[in-house]
This record gives sequence, structure tokens and C-alpha cells, in this order.
Amino acid sequence: MTRRPMVPDLLREMTAEFAGTMILILFGCGVVAQVVAGSGLGLPQSLGGHDAIAWAWGIGVTLGVYTSARISGGHINPAVTVAFAAFWGFPWRKVLPYCFAQVLGAFVAALIVRWNYTEILHKFDPGLTAKTQFVFSTMPGNGTLPIHTWGAFRDQIIGTAILLFLVLVLVDPRNAPPLANLAPLIIGLVVVAIGMAFGSAAGYAINPARDLGPRLAQYATGYGSAWRDQYGHFYFWVPIAAPLIGGLLGAALYMLLIGRNIPQEEEVPPSLEPTLDQDDS
Repeated sequence: MTRRPMVPDLLREMTAEFAGTMILILFGCGVVAQVVAGSGLGLPQSLGGHDAIAWAWGIGVTLGVYTSARISGGHINPAVTVAFAAFWGFPWRKVLPYCFAQVLGAFVAALIVRWNYTEILHKFDPGLTAKTQFVFSTMPGNGTLPIHTWGAFRDQIIGTAILLFLVLVLVDPRNAPPLANLAPLIIGLVVVAIGMAFGSAAGYAINPARDLGPRLAQYATGYGSAWRDQYGHFYFWVPIAAPLIGGLLGAALYMLLIGRNIPQEEEVPPSLEPTLDQDDS
């Protein structure tokens, strides 16, 4: 019989959220740094472009959720934590500790990426300007397209609403969710799809910790413009506030359109899916 570790439950859960979010950012910021280096320093095209970024972020989400799911539920995103508290019975007293652990994990991971890519970033962008800022934090229009604050705000609400709607689709046990522990994999594919369909207007942060943690890291390591966008406007609040709003909206829409309409077990109509008995013992 395995003895339970003598660590308070909340601390164990925070540690798991820290680790899961750190894994997410290591892959996410790491791939953006590599693609930026490849485009700016003439490295091989095999380093990839937008597709590589979308896939690496999605894989990072999958691995981050698998890392933390058994202990903390695998939120790795304050928008998920807040939406789960509002609509899914997650305790409100855990919301701030979870969010703190998520931001801290993202911060530490971004410091590691920043350290590992020091020479390349300084070669490509000696002044550490907006030219490479989006390696760590998001910018409207990815720094090049004609998108401003409110366009990015709208985009982040929409993208995060899609994410939370589909997360609940995939984790609601009443809604024929993926079996055999495949939900984290499918959630990662959802993030890939969001990146490919909604990645241009604001860099699809869809996660306040994913943006705030790396933004703090870049500011601490020489990016004086970290809090502003390429137009000089204070922008850091957009990928914090908009995903929180979008997450609540997406969860509410799921409950309205799907959650409250799922029939009781005896009312389920015939389906093409085979019935699988689940052992709850």
C-alpha cells in the first residue's frame, strides 16, 4: 500500500499546476523562439513556420495536461480555472492559488527559454524590441497585421470561448467524452485548430498565464517594452481580461446549448457508438 505524501492537498495541486504550465510554455515559447530565429537568421526552412507553432503549442497543452491532470485536474490556464469555478463546481477558494501557480510555472519556463536562446535573440534583435517580443508574449496582429487593442480583445474572447466550450464537451462525463484518457490529446488538437483558425489577430494566447508569466520574464530580462504593443499602447491587460471573459462565455454557452439538454441515461436515443461499460471500482 502506497503511503500518501504528507503534503497539503492544495500545495500538491499547485505544484502540479506549476509543472503542467511550465511544460506548456517550454514547448510553446520554445517553438516561437526557434521559428523567429529561423526566419531572421537564415536557418533551414525545416524549422517551420506558423504550422510548427500551432502544433507545438497544441502538443505542449496535451503534455501539460497529462503532467498535472491526476493531481490537480490539469487546468494549466486561469481561464479554465475561473470557468470551472463558475460553472463546474470547482472550489472558489482554490482559484487564486491555482492561478498563481500557473503564472509562476509560465514565468519559470519562459526564463529557461530566454536563457537557452540568449545568443540567438541578441543576434537577431540586439535591442530586445518588439521585433522579438512575440517570442514570449502576444501582440495585436502578431506585430505586423493592422489589428489594434479592441480587435485583439474581441479575438481573445472568441478564441477562449471556443476553447472552454470544447473543453467541457470533452470532459463532461454525461456527454460521451473520449475514453482511455484521451481527453488531453483531443484538447491539444483543439488548441492546434484554434491556432490555425484564429491565430493571426492576437496570437491566440487564450490563457492569461501563458501571456503574463512570459511577459514578466521578458521584462525581467531586458525587454523594456514588454507591457506595450508595437504601437506603444499598454496592451498586457488584453490577454488577461479577454480570455477570462471568453472562458466564462464559452462555459455558459456549453451549459445553455448542450449541458442542460443532455438526456438522462434512460432517455439516451440509439447511437452508432458502441456502449462501453466503465468500471468505477
